[in-house]
Amino acid sequence: KLLIANRGEIARRIARPCRSSYASPLPCVAVYSSHDARSPHVSDADFSEWIGHTTDGTGAYLDAAALVAAADFHGCDAVHPGYGFLAENVDFCRRVEKAGMAFVGPPAGAIASMGDKVESKRIAEVAGCNVIPGHVGVVEDLHEAITVAHAIGYPVMVKASAGGGGKGMRIAHDDISLEEAFQLSSSEAATYFNDGRLLVEKYVERPHHIEIQVLADAFGNVVCFPERECSIQRRNQKVIEESPSVLLLPDTRTEMARQAAALARAVDYRSAGTVEMLCDAEQNFYFLEMNTRLQVEHPVTEMVSRDLDLVRCMLDVAAGRELPRDMVRACEDNGGILPPNGHAVEARIYAENPFQGFLPSTGPLVKYEEPSTETAQVREGVTIRVDSGVLEGSDISMHYDPMISKLITHGPTREDAIDGKFMLI
Repeated sequence: KLLIANRGEIARRIARPCRSSYASPLPCVAVYSSHDARSPHVSDADFSEWIGHTTDGTGAYLDAAALVAAADFHGCDAVHPGYGFLAENVDFCRRVEKAGMAFVGPPAGAIASMGDKVESKRIAEVAGCNVIPGHVGVVEDLHEAITVAHAIGYPVMVKASAGGGGKGMRIAHDDISLEEAFQLSSSEAATYFNDGRLLVEKYVERPHHIEIQVLADAFGNVVCFPERECSIQRRNQKVIEESPSVLLLPDTRTEMARQAAALARAVDYRSAGTVEMLCDAEQNFYFLEMNTRLQVEHPVTEMVSRDLDLVRCMLDVAAGRELPRDMVRACEDNGGILPPNGHAVEARIYAENPFQGFLPSTGPLVKYEEPSTETAQVREGVTIRVDSGVLEGSDISMHYDPMISKLITHGPTREDAIDGKFMLI
């Protein structure tokens, strides 16, 4: 039995292979706050458990003790954290394992090592990964930040050591803007992560944001999947993702995969994870961070990997199974990265009001209709996938991220996938 320690779209996504990928369905337990009592992820599940009421709605999903207690009450064998909330929280991982259940994710040591940007950069450098020039370690104060900036040259990126998701990040082009960036980033980092420590690195101008999806097991196997291009962002948040990238040359792609696999092995990684990199127009690329969880954009990887199910793979690894030998061999035979099958593009669908600065648009979802290959007129060979956390009539809450679903199209070529998406939207 599996407890899904999350909500909305990703909770429904995790439950899907539990119903269809095994000879006997794997029962799922959904958890919910008072704000989510009528959410589809609750009604879809085999069992459900209320985990409390908080004013902001998110607190219930951050209550590690309540989640572990719910899993224990229902006799669960494993807990899948999804993404966000406690997905990369090392204390939650340890609590789950101490309670005698499997954490469907990497070991606590890997989460801790990659969760700290200072430590992760050090490990990446030792593992042979390209790292962005900058000060190795936390800068103690503004004076040291300015000294580092002068040494590596402007522009520089100031970012939170414990951060992620675009929070606590600022670009500085001179001493004056660096002073402002340092103060704002430190304050934001303390607010969001309870850790005001900052890094200063060289800012890579006009970079492409490239990700390598890795999957590793306890038998020493590490598989790298076709890269994801995630450069179309708004406020440092991804909006459109695709696979493969049109930027990378074959040699760059192979070397990226080699470094990603080396980093995974360096921290004894198991489960699915993502190594994020920045790549410039000259094919110079640098390690950015490793996300020790399933990514929002994982469907594009699945669709160019012949519909492989990454969640199913995570569950199998957590159960102690080895990765399929044909997958491992295909990766090895292609220079350390699986070859892409066609092209996939994902668009995140948000409930936002563009006339009010893209603030969340809350209230009942009066009209919501998902496209399908059967109902939509798309090019031959184009397939459609929608991962959704809502139904028509669902309430869009002010307490959670306004992303309600993801529309993914796959086609033989990039043009097919893009044209299909525009027709569907």
